[in-house]
Amino acid sequence: MSSRRMFTRCGVVALLLALAGAAQAEPYLAAQMGLKCVQCHVNPTGGGLRSVFGNAYAQTQLAARRIGGDENLWTGQVMKFLSVGGNARANWNYSEVPNQSGANDFAVEEARAYFDFGVIPNRLSVYVDQRFAPGNSTNLEANVRFWLTENTMYVKAGRMYLPFGYRFEDDNAFVRQLSGINMQAPDEGVEFGIEGGAWSAQLAFSNGTAGAPEVDEGKQGVLRAEFVQSAWRAGASAALNHTEGGDRQAVGVFGAYRAGPVVLLGEVDLIDDDTIGDGGRKLLASLAEANWKIAPGHNLKLTHEWFEPDRDVDEDEQTRTSLVYEWAPIQFVQLRAGVRAYDGIPQNDQQNRTQGFLQLHGFF
Repeated sequence: MSSRRMFTRCGVVALLLALAGAAQAEPYLAAQMGLKCVQCHVNPTGGGLRSVFGNAYAQTQLAARRIGGDENLWTGQVMKFLSVGGNARANWNYSEVPNQSGANDFAVEEARAYFDFGVIPNRLSVYVDQRFAPGNSTNLEANVRFWLTENTMYVKAGRMYLPFGYRFEDDNAFVRQLSGINMQAPDEGVEFGIEGGAWSAQLAFSNGTAGAPEVDEGKQGVLRAEFVQSAWRAGASAALNHTEGGDRQAVGVFGAYRAGPVVLLGEVDLIDDDTIGDGGRKLLASLAEANWKIAPGHNLKLTHEWFEPDRDVDEDEQTRTSLVYEWAPIQFVQLRAGVRAYDGIPQNDQQNRTQGFLQLHGFF
């Protein structure tokens, strides 16, 4: 690497780290508190609209300082039977690809609104997740959720995110790209869930368009279970997508451990995909993450990812290492800054790129 390029990369890293960033509604926060995803989110598997507890946590614990008093506490409930919420993220992105000039741009990563109509409070509700940007307005979730036993057993039907592994905010993570089950790829189906003591488990059956969008529509079954303790948690996932072009099987394990102000978190997924090529292909992806709560409202995230696109081929692995600083100065405002370095086969410039970003995130 030339000294000029090294200087450029170091300069970008220094600039991004100096400008700071913010905590996300991510799995490490649940591990940090020793709670399940359902504690902070209306959706039992996490993500989307925040519950009354989740909104209270964002205002009293997540931010470095709070503006206003208890009388101004936002709960998300705008009327007795309706709760609303939203997310908006605006980015400045920088990318440097070998043998190309560096490029940067401004972009709206997402703008979403959430609605939960509590037809029967705490028992029956209709949930909607609508994305307004980027691009045209798109419905990502629209389902009915009925708690057979309050806070213990439920059934959900409609368009939803399938339960597989951890629901990371970064849908570009290798484990989310490999499984195809992320917050950009909902599916239509039905989900059964149990929240019993330390256990959280879900079983879903769907059309099969999520997880393998490149193949003909089939039928998919997904199972996820997690055991949660105050300082650690562990879980496993399995999915089978049966299509005319072949089967796509996925298994994964995930977990987290809290050691003082540091949360260690990881996931490993293995895919056996008969829809690729003549004899199919086995793929593997992993993610290891450490989050250090430096002070209230400040988090430093280090992530290392590994992707094996074909376990029968040597020296085709890809890695991605990320360093992100996150800062929540006040409630409902988050700033993030980070760099990501990709490393892949030398012949592919895109697999060896460096990226940086600054993000302003507003939510409620």
